[in-house]
Amino acid sequence: MACSRYTWNTLPICLAVAGALLQVGGIDSLIAAEPANHCPAPRKLTCEFLRRPDRTPIYDPAPEFGWQCGSGEDAFLQTAYRIEVRKADDEQDASVLWDTGRVASRQSIDVEYDGQLLQPATSYEWRVKVWNAAGQPSDWSAPQRFTMARFLNVATTSRHQLLEIPQAAESLQSLPDGTTFADFGKAAFGYLRLRLEPCDSPRSLTVRFGEKLSNGRIDKKPGGSIRYYSVDADVPSGASEIVVRPPRDRRNTTGDAVRLPASTGVLAPFRYVEIVGADLQLRTDDMTRIAVQYPFDENASSFTCSDETLNQIWDLCKYSIAATTFCGIYVDGDRERIPYEADAYINQLAHYGVDQEYALARYSHEYLLRRPTWPTEWKQHSVLMAWADYQYTGNLESLARNYEVLCRDKILIDAELPNGLVDTSTGEYRDIVDWPEEERDGHEMLPVNTVVNAFHYATLDKMALIAEALGRDSDARMFRRKADRLHKVFNDSLWDDATGAYVDGLGSEHSSIHSNLFPLAFGLVPTERVEAVLEFVKSRDMACSVYAAQFLLEGLYRHDADDYALGLLTSRSKRSWYNMLRSGSTITLEAWDIAYKPNLDWNHAWGAAPANLIPMYLVGVRPLEPGFAKVLVQPRPADLTQFAAQVPSIRGPIDVSYERSGNEIQMAISIPGNATATVAVPLAATDRIESVTVDGVDTPIVLRGRHAWIDNVSAGPHAVVATLAPVITQAVSGTPAG
Repeated sequence: MACSRYTWNTLPICLAVAGALLQVGGIDSLIAAEPANHCPAPRKLTCEFLRRPDRTPIYDPAPEFGWQCGSGEDAFLQTAYRIEVRKADDEQDASVLWDTGRVASRQSIDVEYDGQLLQPATSYEWRVKVWNAAGQPSDWSAPQRFTMARFLNVATTSRHQLLEIPQAAESLQSLPDGTTFADFGKAAFGYLRLRLEPCDSPRSLTVRFGEKLSNGRIDKKPGGSIRYYSVDADVPSGASEIVVRPPRDRRNTTGDAVRLPASTGVLAPFRYVEIVGADLQLRTDDMTRIAVQYPFDENASSFTCSDETLNQIWDLCKYSIAATTFCGIYVDGDRERIPYEADAYINQLAHYGVDQEYALARYSHEYLLRRPTWPTEWKQHSVLMAWADYQYTGNLESLARNYEVLCRDKILIDAELPNGLVDTSTGEYRDIVDWPEEERDGHEMLPVNTVVNAFHYATLDKMALIAEALGRDSDARMFRRKADRLHKVFNDSLWDDATGAYVDGLGSEHSSIHSNLFPLAFGLVPTERVEAVLEFVKSRDMACSVYAAQFLLEGLYRHDADDYALGLLTSRSKRSWYNMLRSGSTITLEAWDIAYKPNLDWNHAWGAAPANLIPMYLVGVRPLEPGFAKVLVQPRPADLTQFAAQVPSIRGPIDVSYERSGNEIQMAISIPGNATATVAVPLAATDRIESVTVDGVDTPIVLRGRHAWIDNVSAGPHAVVATLAPVITQAVSGTPAG
């Protein structure tokens, strides 16, 4: 089935043959037909991180290309590649603008175009073939089309266009008062399209949109910023279809709010619709919600486990990330529709956890570099966003382009005291700690603020890594010296031996949960103090907002407190993700409950932290090297007896399943092509390992912390089995029990 190396016009024939095979026997039949040592063709091509670059303009005059080297049994290690780029629809060999020839390299992401100048408003196609570790070449990939923007600019990040997705109502009923009531199952941002029987005379309808129910009807006074709208719609005589939109909200369409494209029109979030004022005989397919959102691959991620509450929370948070992309940029929610750094950081990590999507996060991050918001710590999040972008994409372009902005505007060096602590009582700093203010756990706001200084350490630490990655060695040493100095003075000045906790700032005698959870998350707590800080944090329960909960759970997971972390994730208290479900919302809330934020909305992505906490820490999949060249698989299941997950990465899906039964732990993992992994088998405090096998072969391990570590696991599927020593119980008499 090899396609010609030079003549692309034969490719459609090859694809047609492949399609026929797929229809007959599925992908397994096609793979089985190849020799066992065949090198599969690259798949899942991207241009500028985009899976469908034909649908949006590419601004970078030298775009980056990427591809995947198989997954599962099909995964392989790449040793060389060859790329060809030509004008689209031009089948002449002479039209090749860039032919790399065979390049000996493992690089399969972030390969920058280096051929003849690409022209504005022109479409091109590219394809790639690779060689595996045995030196065998693959067939050419299917070509991918991309179109350059009319005005090229390396500083503009391309992103997908918004989609309009027709959705039928899940249920439709006629109520006794003649009202037609529709439930779309979940809330989404959109508008309504109605199909009607034509009538000889004009009619008038009242259409109500809502997010919340009360006694089986749309709640007309839902409170806070929970949405309810009523619209009078005129139906002209003879009309068979009308479009009904919620009214324009001035607050979220003026000022700093992100404007929707004129072609998109007015949108609002709603789940329920009521239609009043006409004798309608509607079927479910007569009422269509047009939902607007950024492209989302529902199949890119999955998670199920032995705790049904956690399954529901995962579904809630995953859907929230998809549904809240309606602006084509990360915004805080419907009330304001304004990007904020803290919201965007949690949204970024959560988006990475549920889809192989990196362009929207980068676009949002760079937007906020140009339009920073007011809180001190929010600006500091930009450094965390920049580092996360590099870790998940392996791409230095944005870091290099924005390095000076990060140094100048996001590091509080101008607020440093001689000892390295920062004082934010002067200048234009406005510390926030948590939001709303009532969620600060009584934090005492002082000039030298413990939370701000914890963030300062985190930004210095990340800037040292960023500078090192960019080859700015002197800057890297400077940032590392500052971070090390701050680490020492922070622990010398802000620790209270009597209480075993950090105080809220210099001169304070009060310790909030925030003054302790952030140092825990950022690696500021020395080993000998970890237990005390954990105990203090646990004593405060969830005394913080949904925003700070991101860092609270990170700190707990990073310090082997996964039992307590799982308890918070699955809690059914008022301060819990389950409470969002109990409230009736299908998108995460801005706060735990309206009792804690009277103007909350029901569509806030910063409430969806479990969408990243579950894949990153419970399942334990994170990049050990930028761009997932090396993958960490370090589950922390606590008392879950089993889970199964798929975590997206730029190199392909990473599958992890875990089951504990009796004296055996079984893990099945699948590492994508062109990557390796370090795998850690999770252990309880009392476990003693007898043996570990990988694919049936006894394997040496390193015991460190609460895990048994296995390094250099190759691409492809693997079965890991840990056999534990039986637990010996004591008889009542105190003698061994047999």
